[in-house]
Amino acid sequence: MTFDLTPEQDQLRDAVRALGRRYGHGYFVEKAKAGEHTTELWAEAGRLGYLGVNIPTEYGGGGGGITDLAIVCEELAAAGCPLLLLVVSPAIAATVLSRHGTEEQRKRHLPGLADGSQKIVFAITEPEAGSNFHRLGTVARRDGDGWLLNGRKCYISGVDEAGHVLVVARTEDSSTGKLKPALFLVPTDAAGLTRSKLDMEIVSPENQFLLYLDDVRVPADALLGESLDAGLPALFAGLNPERITVAAMGAGTGRYAIERASEYTATRKVWGGRSIGSHQGVSHPLAHAAVQVELARLMIQKAATLYDAGRDLEAGVAGNMAKYAAGEAAALAVDTAVQVLGGAGMTTEYGVATLLGAVRAGRIAPVSREMILNFVAQHVLGQDKSY
Repeated sequence: MTFDLTPEQDQLRDAVRALGRRYGHGYFVEKAKAGEHTTELWAEAGRLGYLGVNIPTEYGGGGGGITDLAIVCEELAAAGCPLLLLVVSPAIAATVLSRHGTEEQRKRHLPGLADGSQKIVFAITEPEAGSNFHRLGTVARRDGDGWLLNGRKCYISGVDEAGHVLVVARTEDSSTGKLKPALFLVPTDAAGLTRSKLDMEIVSPENQFLLYLDDVRVPADALLGESLDAGLPALFAGLNPERITVAAMGAGTGRYAIERASEYTATRKVWGGRSIGSHQGVSHPLAHAAVQVELARLMIQKAATLYDAGRDLEAGVAGNMAKYAAGEAAALAVDTAVQVLGGAGMTTEYGVATLLGAVRAGRIAPVSREMILNFVAQHVLGQDKSY
């Protein structure tokens, strides 16, 4: 096992870090509080090729893997710009399309995802079912040569920025009469698709929405893949990239918080001529948080490496562990940074308390820490399923 990135990946990390720092956390917070989006950063990242690093070259991407996209997610977050839509559009939607879309769907959507001119968001979660696709209430029924979709979705990120939403619905299998999952590429301006913005206690330029689908009619080619049989594998195709890139964003956020706090504690002097960072009551919690973030980064690297090697089952275990570890580490790092900065830690100026809501949400979404522990208990420890 090697822990070294390729020269190209090292260059990517350096370049994305430089881009992120040119914008910085102040830009991120300003956009969020003004109710605006990080349009300029997204456009520049797309123009430079960072949004499409995991998309095949024949569709305008970089031809890399999730390891490359995780680098982009982590370094932008480490610069104070954790962009959730990197997870939703390049990681989930682009992976699903690359693996299971028709050739026409790939040609139509992947180039725009690669250069940032197009965004596709993902809609699985529902008010009653959560993310349990076995209980989804959104149903697609055949209507002539197309489909009619009806249902509700919640906590759908960035619908107001996207041209399409990848909707997970259930369809009736004509041979068995049973419902099976299917994915549909639905234009966000489709008749019958409405949205309501959710007010969240998170400082973020990316918004969350309730979606309502009332007889939303889409053509036959909106069905992702060649047939209904593509639904289940397409649904699972996005899960590992989602967990790995969310984890990378969490690790980057943790790095950012620790760096901000360390700069402050190394220079802040209250008692005589010594910095507050010289006191173990301050330095040890920061050091502990730094260890936890670095451990999470190692698991992220393992998960991404396994995924890019095509070892999906192993990547599933590692990806869940990485997401758990990074969620805990990021929350610890930001909370510790606030604590060691004292009153300054709660100000907007010092740029750490602005991340409290986001890192707390990272322990819940896209899969809660408890469900990950259920997964590990069942699939790693061989315990009976508890739910």
